[in-house]
Amino acid sequence: MLRHLDADDAPALLAFMNENRAFLEQWEPAREEGFLTLDAQAADIEAAAADAAADRRHAFGIFLDSELVGRIALSQIFRGIFQNAYLGYSIAERWNGQGLATEAVGVAMEFAFGELGLHRVQAAVMPRNIGSIRVLEKNGFREEGYAVGYLCINGVWEDHRIFARTV
Repeated sequence: MLRHLDADDAPALLAFMNENRAFLEQWEPAREEGFLTLDAQAADIEAAAADAAADRRHAFGIFLDSELVGRIALSQIFRGIFQNAYLGYSIAERWNGQGLATEAVGVAMEFAFGELGLHRVQAAVMPRNIGSIRVLEKNGFREEGYAVGYLCINGVWEDHRIFARTV
């Protein structure tokens, strides 16, 4: 199940981030000092709610029963002639490789192309992240290109493969 996080989810989000820090840091940007605090996670949830209300970003928790097992977001939503968003997601290490990311991306695509009325969703993945590439391929994303030094991940400018799916 995907749902927007609320203030009551801040402790679970902090626990998710702490428990998966070593696993996720190979795929995510380096975090600022103080990011892994309850206040910072609550502020992130509050900012995501404001972004959703303004149609800029929809950030969801991925839940299995009542447990927060991941995050997924449609961000940098562009309207007008583009109708595009960027997709990002992460799954807890202990749930990795069990199909939850694939299912969550599928649900997010239904939301993107249905309720949001987007035309296109794109995602960027480091070439060595084979599992994430498979998640995108299983959800009908096609590879569109290769971006050299695309994002600074954990302090290193990493190349990324660019994928997209259109409605």
